[in-house]
Amino acid sequence: MAGSGRDGAWAGMGTGWAVTSTLVAGIAVWGGIGYLVDRLVGTDRVFIAFGIVLGAAGGIYIVYLRYGKRGRDGGSA
Repeated sequence: MAGSGRDGAWAGMGTGWAVTSTLVAGIAVWGGIGYLVDRLVGTDRVFIAFGIVLGAAGGIYIVYLRYGKRGRDGGSA
């Protein structure tokens, strides 16, 4: 059947964008929180670095929870 949308070259595009946006959002949010803490405390790029690392780790963990377990338990999350 033409145009089913699941077997084409673009089938994983939605998942790819979801993973990318989750990682970027984690880095942006926690980096922003780190920036605000730096401004309040008066330090120079200490908490922003910690926030970026924390956001990246959190984003990777969320992506793993949402998409990484599918291969291990038979395809269901």
